[in-house]
Amino acid sequence: MITSMTGFGKNETSILNKKIAVEIRTLNSKNIDLNFRVPHVFKELEPQLRSIVSEQLNRGKIDVSVYMETDDGSSNTTRINKKVVDDYIEQLNQIHQGDRIELLKMAIKLPDALKTEKEDLKKEEKEALLSVFSEALLQVNDYRKNEGAALEKDFDQRLEVLGKLLKEVIRIDPERKEKVSLKLRNSIEQLTVEVDQNRMEQELIYFLEKYDITEGKVRLDNHLSYFKEIMNQDQPNGKKLGFISQEIGREINTIGSKANHSGLQKIVVQMKDELEKIKEQLLNVL
Repeated sequence: MITSMTGFGKNETSILNKKIAVEIRTLNSKNIDLNFRVPHVFKELEPQLRSIVSEQLNRGKIDVSVYMETDDGSSNTTRINKKVVDDYIEQLNQIHQGDRIELLKMAIKLPDALKTEKEDLKKEEKEALLSVFSEALLQVNDYRKNEGAALEKDFDQRLEVLGKLLKEVIRIDPERKEKVSLKLRNSIEQLTVEVDQNRMEQELIYFLEKYDITEGKVRLDNHLSYFKEIMNQDQPNGKKLGFISQEIGREINTIGSKANHSGLQKIVVQMKDELEKIKEQLLNVL
């Protein structure tokens, strides 16, 4: 079963005159790469949320955003420290008497002009966040499975094409061997020097063995079958499929290097094209 690393989930709820929302986006990555954006009031829950994400999403670039707004639309507890600002204005006015608005603009930028009121996290808010977070994660996993189903369908089609191309290789291989052998024999017959027939036969056999692709055909067929087998497993299999695709590519290259036949070379090019498309898609498989 193929699971994609691309996913999206979003959920929100309202509690105690506040709206809590969670948004999770995932993309492909070799390892797990977590990025959290959490309001200060929920910071104490971040380690727990990270642990949940790591356990459920396994791998990928994961961006998690948590939002909290009160019913009046504010999203933080920052307030103007009126006493400090008034004191700043008074001091500035002593240095240079000016318009109070201009003095206020300067004072508000000075240290401690703004204060953040620490708000204790209530039990109901904690439970609400965890519930919303779990639902968003479920959406991400559903999204990943749906994307994975589409990838699996694409892999099946491309593996089928590779299988058909391999059958074509098997079909024309005897003809290729005969042509290579005939070409070599004709070249030897055109030599003007006397040739030892026994030695010539030995060299001919050795030369033909160098161009033999039987082992490559068998291995390629095995790799294609193994790819399908691993693809149908339940656990994350993206990395393993990547290794198998490398082995498939190695056998295709071997067949191409030994081809010495225009028809076979064309098939090899088609195989490489299909394999490259598989490799591109594998980058997004969990």
